[in-house]
Amino acid sequence: MPSTPLQTVQAYLAAYAARDLAAVELLLAEAVTLRDWKIRVVGKVAALAETRKNFDAVQHLRIDVLAAYERAGGVAAELAIVIDGRDTLHVVDVFEFGADGRIAAIRAFIGRGD
Repeated sequence: MPSTPLQTVQAYLAAYAARDLAAVELLLAEAVTLRDWKIRVVGKVAALAETRKNFDAVQHLRIDVLAAYERAGGVAAELAIVIDGRDTLHVVDVFEFGADGRIAAIRAFIGRGD
C-alpha cells in the first residue's frame, strides 16, 4: 500500500489507465463511494462493477495528471483522460481516504479543456 494519499492516487490512476481491476480493488475501501456526472454507487463491489464497465467500453486509456493538490485525508487531481487515442475528457477527481489509507470516496467532475 502506498504511504501517502497522493501516492495512493498515483497508484490508482496508473492501475486505472492500465485497466487493472485487481490493482484498483486493492486501493479501495470496502464502503467506498463512487460518484460522477452519471452515476453514484456505494460499496467496493458496486464501484468495481462500474469500473469494469468503463474498462470494457475502451481499448486504451491514458491519464495525464495536469495538477494535484493534497490535504490531510484527501487529494484533488485535475486530469486529462485520453480514450482510445481520440477522445479527451477533462476531469477533476476528489479523493477521500479512510483511516486505513484506502480510498473511501471518489467524486469526479467533468470540465472543459480550455
